[in-house]
Amino acid sequence: MEKLKVGIAGYGIVGVRRHKFIDENPHLEVKAICDIRFKSEEPISGVICHHDFNKLIEEDLDVLFVCLPNDVAPTATISGLEKGLHVFCEKPPGKTVQDIRDVMAVEEKNPHLKLKYGFNHRYHDSVIETLNIIKSQRFGKVINIRGVYGKSAFTSWPRPEPGDPSVWRTNLNVAGGGILLDQGIHMVDLIRCMAGDIKEVKSYVSNNYWSYDVEDNAFALMKTEDDAVVFLHSTATQWRHQFLLEVFMEQGACILSGILSGSKSYGQETLTILYREDDDAGNPREQTTTYIKDNSWKLEIEEFADSVINDRPISEGRSIDALKSMELVFDIYNSDEKWKKHMEEKL
Repeated sequence: MEKLKVGIAGYGIVGVRRHKFIDENPHLEVKAICDIRFKSEEPISGVICHHDFNKLIEEDLDVLFVCLPNDVAPTATISGLEKGLHVFCEKPPGKTVQDIRDVMAVEEKNPHLKLKYGFNHRYHDSVIETLNIIKSQRFGKVINIRGVYGKSAFTSWPRPEPGDPSVWRTNLNVAGGGILLDQGIHMVDLIRCMAGDIKEVKSYVSNNYWSYDVEDNAFALMKTEDDAVVFLHSTATQWRHQFLLEVFMEQGACILSGILSGSKSYGQETLTILYREDDDAGNPREQTTTYIKDNSWKLEIEEFADSVINDRPISEGRSIDALKSMELVFDIYNSDEKWKKHMEEKL
């Protein structure tokens, strides 16, 4: 079988990383890339380079990977689908909820094409094991969840000035949101996977420290359709990078701490399983597993390639998943009346 011809739109940190793992997949081959920062269109290692996305989309391709800023990602995704390409788009799917709805309208007209969103954290080993435990109901139903996902800044140092157009993640009109939409959406997605849909949201959202138009902290207290209570803190003032997700069930718990990443700044990825017993006096038996290899990027691309080649439905990162996670992110934003007004004034 001939390899599927891949184009990558956006060749920053994520685009380069996707390229690495696409190259490792026997069914995919990168033929062309584009990025507005390219000063030359000379090929790199045999790969065609373009400055202009419109030139990329005219290449002979089967698959498009979209690794672009939030304001243009949905347009690129729609262009790919309309061109007859299978599309893999990074999260978030856009800067507004309407963006993903617009994409889904085009997807519906092209049911033979595959569309997948890069909710990469679903493929981490600690997450996969936790989801298996929850689905098996070996510890009963989920009672509550606590999650913290944070880093020390939006960008690398030195710190850019507020409103600096070169740093799109701090520009509300480009990004659509701050730390919650950019990073916290991963944990929003995992919470939905583990506890189901959310029916009630209370929140506090602020930009008191970095003073960008986008938020640097979001605190949310939520309740699921099954009345499980969820607390989430998404933050860009976590001076020591942290990923912590605690899932409490009737007869035990899963504590996910640290997550393997390209920056390696979130510490070891571990899963601690607690086994509750009536006579444990608050000191239950526990077992901790440490994961030393990040298989998530490889597994995610394998699943996408398999769905394209064998015409299987996308199992993780479907457009409906992207829509529901985006809706929940903006429910958190809009639950804080002051922040809702701030966004309405700025956008």
